[in-house]
Amino acid sequence: MKQIERVQTGLRLEKRLVKVLKGLAEHLEMPVSELIEGMALHAFEGKAPFGEVTLRKIAQLKEVYDLDLTAEDSHRLTEEPK
Repeated sequence: MKQIERVQTGLRLEKRLVKVLKGLAEHLEMPVSELIEGMALHAFEGKAPFGEVTLRKIAQLKEVYDLDLTAEDSHRLTEEPK
């Protein structure tokens, strides 16, 4: 095990994406923050963070929470001004 220091962040994420992440984290019995850490570390090395079984669960959660965003959308998201 490697000892690390975590810091509090103020991430803003798309609402449905957060619901899917929370559902997946609960399914995997881990905090959302650790799920995101793992995803980032895998991405930094060009590795897929999830296997087939987990990807099927993600697909189910995306359907439940009506998440229709894809990686292709990632640089084209905008918010309505408040």
